Amino acid sequence: MSARSPATSTSSVLGGLTPRAFLGRHWQKAPLLVRRAFPAFRDPLTPSRVLALAGRADVESRLVIERGGARPWQLVPGPLAARARRRLPASHWTVLVQGVDGLVPAVADLVEAFDFLPRWRFDDVMVSLAAPQGSVGPHVDSYDVFLVQGRGRRRWAVATRFPESYRPGLDLRVLRGFRAEREWVLEPGDMLYVPPGVAHHGVALEECLTYSIGLRAPSHFDLVSGFLQRVVNAVDRTRLYADPDLEPARAPGEIAPSSMARLRAIVERACAAVRGPDLVRFVGERLTEPKAGPSGPRPGLPPTVVARRLLSGASLVRRPGARLAYARVRGGKVELFADGRAWTVERSLAACAPILTARRVVPGARLRPWLRRPGLAALLAQLVAARVFDVAAGTPPRAAARGGTRSRRGAGSRSPRARRPSGGVARAARRGA
Repeated sequence: MSARSPATSTSSVLGGLTPRAFLGRHWQKAPLLVRRAFPAFRDPLTPSRVLALAGRADVESRLVIERGGARPWQLVPGPLAARARRRLPASHWTVLVQGVDGLVPAVADLVEAFDFLPRWRFDDVMVSLAAPQGSVGPHVDSYDVFLVQGRGRRRWAVATRFPESYRPGLDLRVLRGFRAEREWVLEPGDMLYVPPGVAHHGVALEECLTYSIGLRAPSHFDLVSGFLQRVVNAVDRTRLYADPDLEPARAPGEIAPSSMARLRAIVERACAAVRGPDLVRFVGERLTEPKAGPSGPRPGLPPTVVARRLLSGASLVRRPGARLAYARVRGGKVELFADGRAWTVERSLAACAPILTARRVVPGARLRPWLRRPGLAALLAQLVAARVFDVAAGTPPRAAARGGTRSRRGAGSRSPRARRPSGGVARAARRGA
């Protein structure tokens, strides 16, 4: 779905607010409802396609049955067998499929409507298919989420003040005593932004689909522990503490100030060794780690072939689900990060980094000024071999979110799970479903 078109400008997505006004008034502060954020939104998926994705073993999915299951708010982890999909009750259930932007390019394009936010903050697009009265219950999340309504209608209620107590004995963390402060019914193309810590409850009024665009935030623990692991890995294991100038001990049980200073210096030197460019590389690699692990290499194209195709009108197309970012370092160079790996880009090619990381489709014409310089074709060939980009003839068509029939999705949020994920960057949308 083409999220960056005249029909889906930043002004449209934010309801007429400028990005600066949205960030100042709403970002991580207050919910925002935007009517017709995506005018004439066209659904890139059908309910049957969502159910088919939920049946795949390589796709993360969940079924929540509020009523009619073995117990209230029953959680059934995917993959969902064909028999179970055929026997779903008439109402009160929701199927949640994670990472659909990594499976359907038209869904990945939706993220580009939010390019006023740093791309590294985006986690994934979760799609929710709900039967009439389907819901995952009132809950609260610890991340930012944009809920784009597709097919059907859903009633959303939010509350900023609520007792954070949960109904006992459930598979999900469903709030007890939730009282709505504001309510809206969202129709196709409408969008609701919900900041972290705001309780929300969505109920499908009819069969509907919702696209939940979640933004992740690295936890302090994950960043510090990962950094310290890199420090440890850089330490010479054969080098031992030495004190050739040792003085006679005044008290044999004391760690003398001189020894403490020497020990402190060892630790400080080790941490200081992993600063500057190495710290930048650690952060970039960490923030672009793929959720499913890095893809294996594939037979590559020679750099001359990549350059020739791009100069002849081909485009670079980012693989759905690939994560890219860059950071500037000393000397005018750039560190380019893709799926947990890093490439150093020389100063003469540094201007290419914003182009390569901004949009999913990069026309070859955008890179023409640099393609004849040494280095760029080789870099692009490595990124193609690493499955970060494909080289496609012409500009691939971009489906959905512009014109056509109005979408039918829109129900479901990233319901909270009982446990938070551990390791790496904390993933959005994992609690409760």
